[in-house]
Amino acid sequence: MSPSLLAFFAIVFTLVYLMRMARIGAVVAFLFAGILSGPYVFNLFELSETWTFLGELGIMFLWFNIGLEINIRRLWRMRRTIFGFGAAQVMTVVVIFFPLLFNLTPWTMLGCVMVSLLLAMSSTSIDMQLLTERNQLNTEMGRQTFSILLFQDLLSIPLLAMMPAFAGRGFSLGATAIDVLVISVALVLSVIVIGRFVMTPLFRLVSRLKSKEAFLLAVMLNIVIWAVLIDLMGLPAGLGAFLAGMLMSETIYRHQITAQISPYATLFLSFFFISLGMGLNLPLLGAGWYMVLGGVVLLIAIKFFAVFMVARLRGVGIPDAMMTALILAQGGEFALLMLQTMKTSGINAISSGHEEILTAVIILSMMATPLLLCLYDYLCRRGKIVPHASRSLTDTDGMPRPEVIVCGFGRVGQIVCQMLSSQNIPYIAIDLDVNAVMLGRERGFNVVYGDTTDSEVLSEFGMRARGIRAVVVALDNVSSARHAILAAKSISRRVKVFARARNLADSKMLLREGIVTALPETIESSFFLGYSVLDFLGVSEHRLDVLLDDMRSNNYASVSDVISDKRD
Repeated sequence: MSPSLLAFFAIVFTLVYLMRMARIGAVVAFLFAGILSGPYVFNLFELSETWTFLGELGIMFLWFNIGLEINIRRLWRMRRTIFGFGAAQVMTVVVIFFPLLFNLTPWTMLGCVMVSLLLAMSSTSIDMQLLTERNQLNTEMGRQTFSILLFQDLLSIPLLAMMPAFAGRGFSLGATAIDVLVISVALVLSVIVIGRFVMTPLFRLVSRLKSKEAFLLAVMLNIVIWAVLIDLMGLPAGLGAFLAGMLMSETIYRHQITAQISPYATLFLSFFFISLGMGLNLPLLGAGWYMVLGGVVLLIAIKFFAVFMVARLRGVGIPDAMMTALILAQGGEFALLMLQTMKTSGINAISSGHEEILTAVIILSMMATPLLLCLYDYLCRRGKIVPHASRSLTDTDGMPRPEVIVCGFGRVGQIVCQMLSSQNIPYIAIDLDVNAVMLGRERGFNVVYGDTTDSEVLSEFGMRARGIRAVVVALDNVSSARHAILAAKSISRRVKVFARARNLADSKMLLREGIVTALPETIESSFFLGYSVLDFLGVSEHRLDVLLDDMRSNNYASVSDVISDKRD
C-alpha cells in the first residue's frame, strides 16, 4: 500500500471521527478530505480519470436514492404539503434570486433562471441525516421539512429534461415546456406501469432465492440497465438511475432495497463528495474569497428568509418555522450534481470561473448548516431562543407510526398481528417470504418484505432508540431469531423483545440475549393440553393456575429434564 493511500484514509477517518463527535454530517468530512488530499494542499492525489469515474458512480447512487424516495403513494398522501409548501418555497427563492443574478452577473436570462432554481434546492442527505440524528424526523417540523425536500427531489425531473435547453441548443418556451411535460408524464406513467407489472414480478422471483447477493445484484443490474438506456436516448445517465429508483419505490421491496444498498451508496457518495473537494480550484477561490463569502451569506440569508416567511404564511409556529428555515437554508447536492453533469456534458450555461465560485458557495453553505444548528442549540440552552418540540403520531408516509415490530409473518406472527389489530395498536410485520407478504397485504395486514436480521432494515421500518415499544420475534429458526434480537438490541438496548422458541433449549439460548420472554412452544402447548384434560376431570381452576405457575417457575425447571423434541 502506497503512503499516499494510507495518508488519505487516515485523513478521511480522522475527519469523519471529528465531525461525528461534533455532530456534524459526514458529508462535510468527505468534502474536507477531498480538499486536503487534492493538488492544492497535501497533493496526495489529483483529480484523475479514476476519481472522476468513482465520482460518477457516486452521482448514479445519489440519483438512485433520490428516485427511491419519490413514491407515488407517498406523493398522493402528502400532496397538499408537498405541492403547497414545497412549491411555494421554491418559487419564493427563485423570485428573490432571479433579479439579483440578472442584474449582478453577466449570465443570460436562461442561465439566471437555471441557477435560481438550483439554489432553491437544499441538501437532502444532510437535512435527513440531521433530522434523524436529532430525533425530529417524526415531528411536525420534520414532516414539513421532509415534504419540501420531497418536492425539490420531484422537481429534478423537469430540470433534467431541460438540460438540452441549458446546453444552448435552441430555446423556445412553448416547445421546452411541452418537452418537459411529455418527458415528466412519460416517466411517471412508466414508473406506475413498469413498477407494478415488471419490477414487482421480477423481484418476487429473485426474493424467492432468499439470497442477499442475488437481490443486491438484481438492484445493481436494474440501475445500470436504465442508466444505459437513458444515455442511449441522449439524456443524462443519472436520469436512468433516478428512474430505476422510482421504479423500485413502487414495489414492496423498497425498504429492503434501501437498507441493502445503503452501505454501497454511502461508499460511492463519499467518493463523489471527495472528488468535488479535490476539484475545487483553491487559488481561484482565494483570489475571489470575498465573492465566495458574500455568496454564502447571501444564499443562507435569502433562503432562511424565504422559507421562514412561507412557513409563517402557512400557519407554522415561529420556533418550528425558524428550525425549518435553518435546516433548509443551504445549497444541495442536486445543484452540485447539475453543475458537475453540465461540466462533463460540455454545457456552458455559465462561465467556468463562475461555476467554480458557485460550487464553492454551495459546498460551504452545506458545511455551515450543522454549525448553525449547533449555534441554535446553544442559544436555546442559554434561553435566548425558546425551543418548541412539536410531536407527530405519523411517519413521513402519513401512516400511523408503528408501536410494535413483528419479525416474521408465519402462523405465530399472523396471530400476534390479529391481536394487535383488535386493540388498535399500530404495528408493522416484516418477513422474507414474498408469498406470505403478498397474501397478508391482500387480507389487510400491515406486512412488508424485509430481512429482520439486518439492523438497517429494522431502522428503515421505524426502529429507533426511542419510539418502538416492543419487538415480537416470531421466527421459527432459532439462529434467525437470535440475529433478529441482536439487530433490534443494537439499535435500542432498552427495547422490550418477546420471542417464540420451539423448545426449552432454544428458549434458554434466546433468553441469554436479554429479552423479556421466549415461550417454548412444545412446553406451552403441552400445558394447555394438560390443562384441558385436568379441567375435564374436575380439577379446580385455582389449583390448575397454581400448578402451571409452579411448572413455569425458574424457567420451567421442573420439566426441563423430560422435555424432548422426539416425535413418536
